[in-house]
Amino acid sequence: MNFENTRQAYILKTDKELYRAFYLFRIISNKTLVSLGSKIVLTALKFRLPVSGIFKRTVFKQFCGGLKKEDSMLLINRLNEMNVKSYMHYAAECQNSESEMDMNLKKTIETICFSKNTNALPFTVFKATSLGYFSLFEKKSSGVDLNIKETAAWDRTIKRIQKCCQFATKHNVRMLIDAEESWVQNAIDEIAEDMMKEFNQEQTLIFTTLQLYRKDRLMYLQELIERAKQKNFRIGIKLVRGAYIDKENERSMDLGIPSIICDSKLATDRNFNAALDYILPRIEQCHLFLGSHNEASIIKVIEWMKNNRLPNNYSNIWFSQLYGMADHISFNLASKGYQVVKYVPYGPIKEVIPYLIRRAQENSSVSSQTPRELSLIKKELKRRKIKEVEL
Repeated sequence: MNFENTRQAYILKTDKELYRAFYLFRIISNKTLVSLGSKIVLTALKFRLPVSGIFKRTVFKQFCGGLKKEDSMLLINRLNEMNVKSYMHYAAECQNSESEMDMNLKKTIETICFSKNTNALPFTVFKATSLGYFSLFEKKSSGVDLNIKETAAWDRTIKRIQKCCQFATKHNVRMLIDAEESWVQNAIDEIAEDMMKEFNQEQTLIFTTLQLYRKDRLMYLQELIERAKQKNFRIGIKLVRGAYIDKENERSMDLGIPSIICDSKLATDRNFNAALDYILPRIEQCHLFLGSHNEASIIKVIEWMKNNRLPNNYSNIWFSQLYGMADHISFNLASKGYQVVKYVPYGPIKEVIPYLIRRAQENSSVSSQTPRELSLIKKELKRRKIKEVEL
């Protein structure tokens, strides 16, 4: 697998778009700048200061499909022409009222309706806490009893989630349930397993998400697969390394408790690859959605597929990367016929800013893929014989 083929990697990008990506990755590779900028933006949002315009021209354009799902379809169709599928997500976060949660439910249903009409959108996704109060997920995860009012609100949350999964399976659209912070994840795990038990009897349409930077996830995976065997349902697993590392470690320090996060990137990589080793021999029962920008892990899966004489487009294995990142992986895999899907978030700029800040923070971390992105973009600029970019 040649991930160095930058002509294929950036086949859809104009020179202008390539320049913008290069300078943007340079900026967000600066951890201090990203940290300071994130605080300024969140403060500006709190006091309703105009910051949306700056985001729209920079980070939003790089990592989001559009303001509305219809805006994103031009991009979705262009990706599909290159054999790169997509899944869309109304990326609003931090919702705090029943009306906002009902709106998120409506948006998720709309996205499913949108997805069912095209093979370019084989998946959709939701965050469980976008459909219920975060505090209730935290209480349920901790085993705290809910009062009468909270129980009624929790019942409404479960009904929203069940409606999403039921609607997706009715229209044969695969549904990904996102992983979130560890202190709300137990409740999400329980819900996801219930949804898989209910809807994954004949097909694998509901997928849960495991963040392998957590020390406990490999054991959880093994136990989940064993329960699925006993109760006779199929499992969909989206494997990722994790998206809340700073938040998790800061909370552990504040509470004076051991961190649930692996002690190093190397330990996370070992955990991730151990999960692959466990899933791949069970791929008939446990379908794999590999959400990774790590080339070594992707090559590991490709080699396993070759050794087991599976076709490149084997239906039970999907490779996925975020829109705006890792194009050298996505487009080179797709050119060889592998099943590739890009995560394409959309929504009003003010609503998706928390998501965009998280992307910037991930790219500014020491273990990020940003140096690799910069190196490949620069290589492509040189290949196109465009004037040297000053580093």
